[in-house]
Amino acid sequence: MTMRPDPTFHASPKLAMEAPSEDHAYTVLLSPGFSKPDALAVVDVKPGSPTYSLVVHVVEMPNTGDEFHHFGWNACSSSLSPLTGHAFLERRYLIIPGMRSSRIYVVDTKPHPTQARIHKIIEPQEVFRKTGYSRPHTVHCGPEGIYVSTLGGGGKDGTDGPPGIFIMDCETFDVLGRWEIDRGAQQKAYDFWWNLPRDYMVSTEWALPPQFENGIVPEDLLANRYGHRAHFWDLRARRNVQTIDLGANHQMALEVRPAHDPAREHGFIGVVIDTTNLEGSRRRPSRQSPLPRSCFRRCFKDSASCRRSSPTSTSRWTTSSSTSPAGAPERCANTT
Repeated sequence: MTMRPDPTFHASPKLAMEAPSEDHAYTVLLSPGFSKPDALAVVDVKPGSPTYSLVVHVVEMPNTGDEFHHFGWNACSSSLSPLTGHAFLERRYLIIPGMRSSRIYVVDTKPHPTQARIHKIIEPQEVFRKTGYSRPHTVHCGPEGIYVSTLGGGGKDGTDGPPGIFIMDCETFDVLGRWEIDRGAQQKAYDFWWNLPRDYMVSTEWALPPQFENGIVPEDLLANRYGHRAHFWDLRARRNVQTIDLGANHQMALEVRPAHDPAREHGFIGVVIDTTNLEGSRRRPSRQSPLPRSCFRRCFKDSASCRRSSPTSTSRWTTSSSTSPAGAPERCANTT
């Protein structure tokens, strides 16, 4: 713990871009056939360094079959929020979920990235028991802890109940439980992001485990059974306030990204365009975004029960040359 806010936290994207560049970056190494464990690689990205662009350290995991994917930090600029009670967190630990095993690794990058090591392993049984979710996918930090989205619900094949988001403590890394209180129409999950000052979240949906773990299922794709909706949430109340169907032509609602400016209320969603459902078999699919520019604003504009601005958060969207920060529980902060 530091006595001052971590200097890598920034109050705005502009300040983040003006800050000194990172010296090291992190990426995952995968074992395609699960013959050996996945690993975390540390890459030297400091120009002029004798090891520039080279892998300078590898953290190999003790288990096989994890299938690493997205990962993120334990803390980020959201820690600047004056009411989080976590003003002195360090951006120090990487949270790395195994998408197939449902196991989560916490890697300590201090005192130096080339000495990174495993700090804690959260076994899948703990995730199942405390959340009812499986297949952890995306890690983001927020003003209240570490948020982790999942692709599976309970049961062996991950279809016993819908997937969702769970929260981890940003200091102890304990799994605290499900984030959602009222999920509304949400039955699949994928990515999520938010506008913290305005206190809302947007999530997307892709597929359940049987629809992707052994490859795409053509019958489900042609029958429009993959996810094609975006969900808007009251972040503080943990309540789904509106769901938008992107239409039969836009299956697999994937990554969601904000404008990276809290004063702007539009964002971007990546989708897979299904040409088999387009009118006219030879018509070229449109590249226009399926969501209107003002969608993020309009979806909350008429909901009186939603907070349109949050006085509890002064954090801003930031990125770094290392991996993105993680997510968060009630009253805590992190990175992805």
